[in-house]
Amino acid sequence: MGSETIVAIIALLVVFLIIVASCVKIVPQAQAYVVERLGGYQATWSVGIHLKLPLIDRIAKRVILKEQVVDFAPQPVITKDNVTMRIDTVVFYQITDPKLFAYGVENPIMAIENLTATTLRNIIGDLELDETLTSRETINTKMRASLDVATDPWGIKVNRVELKNIIPPAAIQDAMEKQMKAERERREAILIAEGEKKSTVLVAEGKKESAILEAEAEKAAAILRAEAKKEAMIREAEGQAEAILRVQQANADGIRFLNEAAPNTQVIQLKSLEAFAKAADGKATKIIIPSEIQGMAGMVKALTEVGAKDAQ
Repeated sequence: MGSETIVAIIALLVVFLIIVASCVKIVPQAQAYVVERLGGYQATWSVGIHLKLPLIDRIAKRVILKEQVVDFAPQPVITKDNVTMRIDTVVFYQITDPKLFAYGVENPIMAIENLTATTLRNIIGDLELDETLTSRETINTKMRASLDVATDPWGIKVNRVELKNIIPPAAIQDAMEKQMKAERERREAILIAEGEKKSTVLVAEGKKESAILEAEAEKAAAILRAEAKKEAMIREAEGQAEAILRVQQANADGIRFLNEAAPNTQVIQLKSLEAFAKAADGKATKIIIPSEIQGMAGMVKALTEVGAKDAQ
C-alpha cells in the first residue's frame, strides 16, 4: 500500500469523525431545539445528548425556555375624555411550546409588541384620565389576560404585564403639579391648625392645672392659718386660765396664811381699811365706811399723832 493510499484513508477517517461529531448535539438546560428533516418538522429535542442524520436533519431553531422580559417603547393612547398620553409597557413572557413558537408567527417579539399596543389602546379608550392614573393594577391584569389568550397559539405564555411609565401631556402635568402643590399646602395648613389647636389645649390645660394647684395651695395656707389661730387662741385661753388659777391660788394662800396667823380684831379692821383705800384708789368721791372701821381709823390717827410728838 502506497503512501498516497494511507493519506487518503486518514483523510477519510478525519472526515468521518468530523461528520459523526457534527451529528452529536447536546441540548443545555432551559433550552430546546426544533429539528427538521428534509425541510419538515421532525422533533423537539429537550435537555441531553441527541443524534441527527447528517445532511438530512438540521436544527431549525434554538429556543430559550426561561422567562424573558421585553421593554416596549412608549405608545400614544387616547383616554375616554380625549386626553392623549404616552405609556410604555414591560412584558414578562415564557415559551411553553417550542414547535408553536418556531412555526406560529414570523417575528414573535414584534407580534407581541403590536398586540400590546392595540390592547392598551382598547383598554385606555374606556377609561378617563383620573381612572388611568389610579388603575394601574386593573390595566395590568386586563392586558395580561388578553395577551395570554392571543399568544397561546404561538406557544408563548404571558406571565405579567406592567405599565412602566404613564406620561400625560405637559399641560396636564402642570395642572397636576399645581393640584398637588395646592393639596400639599392644604395638608400643611391643616397640620398647622391642628398643631395650634393642640398647643391651645395644652396651654388651657396648663392654666387649669396651675389654677388647681394655686387653689390647693391657698386652701392649705388657709387651713394652716386657721390651725395657727386656733392654737394661739387655745394658748391664750390656757394662759388666762393659768393666770386666773394662780390669782385664785394666791388668794387662797393669803387666806390660809391669815387663818394660820390668827389675827386679832384690830388687824382685821386695819386690813379692811386698806382694802377700802384700794377700792377708792383716788377715784371715788364718796365712800361709806362702817362704824367699826371708823373707830379703828380714829385710833390709828391718834397713834400717829402720839408718835409724831415723841419724835419732836
